[in-house]
Amino acid sequence: MNIKSIQNLVSDAMSEIKTIDVNEAYQMTKDNNCNLIDIREITELENTGRVDGANHIPRGMLEVYLDPNSPIFQSGQIDKNKEFVLFCAGGVRSALAVKSLKEMGYKKTSHIDGGFAAMSNSSFKIV
Repeated sequence: MNIKSIQNLVSDAMSEIKTIDVNEAYQMTKDNNCNLIDIREITELENTGRVDGANHIPRGMLEVYLDPNSPIFQSGQIDKNKEFVLFCAGGVRSALAVKSLKEMGYKKTSHIDGGFAAMSNSSFKIV
């Protein structure tokens, strides 16, 4: 039996996905060129704050919510023509999540290096 460690899973994901820095993510958000998606758990948002303007989709529901037939698309809350920029607390979960979106067929996906920790020390507004 060959069970991969989380380090191996993340390393594999990182070799297949696009990683952007916090400044690039901020510019994309400012230019309205992306769907900024916070995949942290609700308790994390309650404890540390939210990024102003980010959509919250918990990691456990990501594939369900981003199914093209889901209500989130039907309501127009997400624009499937824009890049999906994901973040979590530090970048591990978002790397795995972006890999999953790629497997679903999404082409324009990335995650923010350093996640919410990096965003908290940048131009992003935390509310």
